[in-house]
Amino acid sequence: MQAVVLEQFQEPLEVQDVERPTVEPHGVVAKVEGCGVCRSDWHCWQGDWDWFGYRPDPPHILGHEPCGTVVEVGDDVENVSEGDSIAIPFNFACGTCSLCRNGRENICENHVGLGFMNEAPGAFAEEVHIPNADINAVPLPDDISADTAAGIGCRFMTSYHGMAHRGDVGNGEDVVVHGCGGIGLSAVHIADALGANVIAVDLMDDKLDKASDLGAVETVNARDVADPAKEVRDITDGGADVSVDALGIQTTCQNAVNSLRKGGRHVQIGLTTAEERGMVPLPTDVFVAKEIDFYGSLGLQPSRYPEMLNMIRTGKIDPTALVEKTIDIHQVPDELAAMSDYDTLGIPVCNEFSN
Repeated sequence: MQAVVLEQFQEPLEVQDVERPTVEPHGVVAKVEGCGVCRSDWHCWQGDWDWFGYRPDPPHILGHEPCGTVVEVGDDVENVSEGDSIAIPFNFACGTCSLCRNGRENICENHVGLGFMNEAPGAFAEEVHIPNADINAVPLPDDISADTAAGIGCRFMTSYHGMAHRGDVGNGEDVVVHGCGGIGLSAVHIADALGANVIAVDLMDDKLDKASDLGAVETVNARDVADPAKEVRDITDGGADVSVDALGIQTTCQNAVNSLRKGGRHVQIGLTTAEERGMVPLPTDVFVAKEIDFYGSLGLQPSRYPEMLNMIRTGKIDPTALVEKTIDIHQVPDELAAMSDYDTLGIPVCNEFSN
């Protein structure tokens, strides 16, 4: 089968012929119908995130935002059948640890990151293996198409968890999203659907225009103002109720925190770059004086996919609104290379793997 293979960090990626995955007793193999191309794939290609445990040994297949159709089922799998259409979370869980048993399988004690770790070759490929399929292969309703499902990978489902669960936004609250890449735009769209008034902050007008299309009531171009956080506080008459750092650099994280009103909640979704290496200085005294809560947010529990899928089915949220273009597997390396200059908008999806 064809797959995008990382042979050496920061060197051009290659589409190669590789062996198809072998099904394990607890797993399934799925034909990949679509896989989003995400900045997290770019970070992996650059060799970032060793401090996070997301640095595989080359050669390694990238890709972590797939949906697919089950083509082979392991002997120990009980709830997944050949022919099933499935969503595939990147945060593979074991299903048996205490966190999994208590509904927090997205931070499973035995977490394996699809496309980011040796144990889980990724999904820029014709087929992908899903371990512990009874928990990690999420059935898709018949009325959700593969095109729709291809847009709900990491960025969309992560933003859903961040907004609906960790940030618990809604009820007319003011929510500010700093950084309008795929995660940020997803957060704008989902927070709007949950009833929030969303302010989007970015450096690029086309991304801010897209944020407005997705429900932002105000936008701030951080290039045009001396203090983006103060601009948000002025717009919201004192500060946002919830802030989101959807990028993961020092500037956006600090600006997001400084955008909050007293008693506000900060949701950190963006992971840091090689420059920060996981460490960002924060205004600790502000957290104390304003009683600000800080929430990390990783992925989405497979057990909570149904509520997101129900919102998609009823038209309240629409991942296809984030998909800017579809590409084939041979275009994936160039699409990732363009992210070096932040030269992408929304979510590109690879949906052709065999040409």
